[in-house]
Amino acid sequence: MEHFIVSARKYRPQNFEDVVGQQAITNTLENAIKNNHLAQALLFTGPRGVGKTSCARILAKKINQQDLEITDDEDFAFNIFELDAASNNSVDDIRSLTDQVRIPPQTGKYKVYIIDEVHMLSQAAFNAFLKTLEEPPAHAIFILATTEKHKIIPTILSRCQIFDFKRIGVLDAKNYLKVICKSENITAEDDALHIIAQKADGAMRDALSIFDRVVSFSGKNLTRVAVTENLNVLDYETYFNMTDLLLGNKIPEVLNSFNVILGKGFEGHHFINGLASHFRDLLVAKDKITIDLLEVGDTTKKKYLEQAVKASIPFLMQSIQKANDCDLNYRASKNQRLLVELTLMQIASITFDGEKKKPANYIIPATFFQTLAPATKQVQKRVENISQTKKPEKERLVNARMEKPILKFAKKRNSSLTLKSIHQKKEVKKADFEENFDNHPKDVFTEQQLQDSWKEYVTLLNNKGERSMASIVGTDLPKLQETSKISFVVPNKLMQDQFQKGRPKLLSFLREKLNNYGIEILVTLNETIEKKFAYTPQEKFNKLKEMNPLLDKLRQTFELDL
Repeated sequence: MEHFIVSARKYRPQNFEDVVGQQAITNTLENAIKNNHLAQALLFTGPRGVGKTSCARILAKKINQQDLEITDDEDFAFNIFELDAASNNSVDDIRSLTDQVRIPPQTGKYKVYIIDEVHMLSQAAFNAFLKTLEEPPAHAIFILATTEKHKIIPTILSRCQIFDFKRIGVLDAKNYLKVICKSENITAEDDALHIIAQKADGAMRDALSIFDRVVSFSGKNLTRVAVTENLNVLDYETYFNMTDLLLGNKIPEVLNSFNVILGKGFEGHHFINGLASHFRDLLVAKDKITIDLLEVGDTTKKKYLEQAVKASIPFLMQSIQKANDCDLNYRASKNQRLLVELTLMQIASITFDGEKKKPANYIIPATFFQTLAPATKQVQKRVENISQTKKPEKERLVNARMEKPILKFAKKRNSSLTLKSIHQKKEVKKADFEENFDNHPKDVFTEQQLQDSWKEYVTLLNNKGERSMASIVGTDLPKLQETSKISFVVPNKLMQDQFQKGRPKLLSFLREKLNNYGIEILVTLNETIEKKFAYTPQEKFNKLKEMNPLLDKLRQTFELDL
């Protein structure tokens, strides 16, 4: 059995050209060697796995290769000394090192001392190292490497030339993994490598370790599904599907999907943070200028662009705010799952009945989803009734329903305040309301059926949260005057005006419900009924005072306001 070498060791950079994502530093070091402008003490600092030790070894080898007679195969191993400060951090270890520094190299010009994890040295060891570091022999060069620069004493920092290594970008890590896949004859999807690069969080060594693990799991063919399954991460599809449900106001489906996510072992905190990041990416995808900020593959970028069209900027801004609030309150919450569920329900309610102003934490009433299924069955029954008529008529009805939202959107966009636009709006409303229904069904119905449908519409308005219109429609029951003519009495002019605004929707509901497209509603005003209603606080108080005169005495005694 052949001995396996992990990719982090097998593909460790041997030249500055092989170092990933640190081009500025490698160019600086190469020019310093070429121009003989290299400092005698250098400090490499940065996150783990970004190439600090590799660059130190490459630099140590390159320093002695300035002579043209020396081949590149010579690595000058006898001139390179590595010290792990994590296990050799005492004063005696540093004194032993300073004693070795005095001895010149046998071959080459320089002796290079690489001290890794230098922040682990003790205070006494740092002090013992100060003099040597400040005035080293001409043949000695020190390269210090650390992940925690803040733990190094300022007197050491002031004696070193500092190079700050940055985290490796997702695209750089992904491109390097592509090179390795080509070398190893492994086929990999672009999204699969992108997920590995993201999971590594800027560390190339971690990316190579994850790559080895995934290859052991799925063999020579890396797919997005296999990578997400092995790494147990929430992939893009989860957030795309969840966002579609949120935009569709489908609260039951949203809660079921979140339950599935929890069932896979993911924390609600991890999910809500990922969802907020997804909303941020959708916001970025809204503008061509910021599209380059999306660190995703080409296939996933297309999906972001498609979904960004569906999601409006106000929706994304409110969703990000709610997800951020959930993130801040998650740790302090006693019921963390409920907190996330409430946040998801609030996000799913943002676009519900968008024209109406809603409270900040509005949630669609549960009764709306209970009445939705019967309404869907009613539409299906209606289509079945139409199928008994002529086929062209049925197609025209279906097309009319499909075009209705488009017509509504067109009315919204026509917002310029000109005489022509106002005239066009009136014509659109008139055309929408006075459609010719001569060839449509006109079934006979009774007054009782009419009143039952009327009450059902009032209930539907209440479930949608349209309380004002529901109270107006529910003030009285309609009367059936002729075959298709309905009379309805309102108590005052204000209610009459409000009823006229909601009359088209009511008429459309009754026509479809009773299968009679010749229905007309005649609204009349009855001043005698108007006196029975109390609207202002004063009118309500007068009404109560008639029933109990002592209320007025109570108000005067305690000097109460209305």
